[in-house]
Parts: sequence; C-alpha cells; structure tokens
Amino acid sequence: MIELPKIILASASPRRAEILRTVGWPFETLPVNIDESRQPDEDAVAYVTRLAREKAQAAAAQAQHLTIVAADTTVVIDDHILEKPLDLEDAKRMLRLLTNRWHQVLTGVALFDLTTSAMKIAHENTEVKFAAMGDEEIDWYVNTGEPLDKAGAYAIQGLGSRFIEEIRGDYFNVVGLPVRLLYNLVKQHVQ
Repeated sequence: MIELPKIILASASPRRAEILRTVGWPFETLPVNIDESRQPDEDAVAYVTRLAREKAQAAAAQAQHLTIVAADTTVVIDDHILEKPLDLEDAKRMLRLLTNRWHQVLTGVALFDLTTSAMKIAHENTEVKFAAMGDEEIDWYVNTGEPLDKAGAYAIQGLGSRFIEEIRGDYFNVVGLPVRLLYNLVKQHVQ
C-alpha cells in the first residue's frame, strides 16, 4: 500500500477539496490565479493539461515544500469545448446542447514534486449522458445559480444530478479531480 503524501492543492475549488477529504488524502489548499483563456486551435486535452501545468507552476512559486497537485476540467460535445458559462443565457445554451446526449468530461492533472522539480501530467476522460431537459427545467436549474461556475454549466454532485442518466468512467473526474489517476501518478512518482 502506498502511503498518501500530503499535497498542496493548487485550487480554490471546494469540490476538489471535498473529494480529497472524502478519500482521506491529507492536503492544504493554495489557490492560484492564472489566465485560463484557450489558445487558438487548442484542443480539449491540450487545454486542460496546459492549465493544470500552469496552475502547478504558479503554486510552486509560492510553496516551500511538498508535492503540488493542480487540475483543470472542461466539457466537450461535438468538438465544442464548454468552459464555465459567461452568464445565464450562456448556461442555458450549454444545457440545450447537452440535453438528451452524451458528452465528455476531461480533467488534466499535474503532479509537481518541488524537491526534485519533477512534473507528471495526465488526463482523464469520462462520458456522461444527460437526460432530456425541457425549457422549464433548464430555466429552473440555471436560476438556482449552480451552473454558473461549472464547466459545461452543471454539477453532477449537486442539483444537476437529477439530469444525469448515465456515466462511463470516473465519477470523481466529472466532479473535478480523478482520484484514481492522481493515485496512479503518485504511485509512479514514489517507485
């Protein structure tokens, strides 16, 4: 059994922190601010892995020791990357795209060891099927405010769960931190 090292989570996300608490992973948070704009012609995998790397590097500039973990999540449907919605109308647009369809949730994860300056970067891909949503349901859900700071305009662990029919892959990835992928990165690091 691999002992879980204490990590610095380069994130202000309460969802990522809750995942780590749930699985008993010791951590401290160190929120970082980076420019999360997508680069021209950047695909979803390149986008989330670049942002995870940049978040880890930004945290490294402030941290003294330990291992840094950073992550970034986005939603993809029909080659469209759905980041956090700009406003209520944008959230409604995203939910109309997702209704009654499968989409992908991608999370890039960076593990940065400050003592060796070694960085490992990987990503997880989970497929999610939305139930059919009518305009009244979309309006209700958007007006709860929950979709406004979530990639793809929904939270699988919150009120949005009532609209999820099926998932293929890692549930925690959809929430924002694929635990199994992180554990595998740590195992590789200590071997």
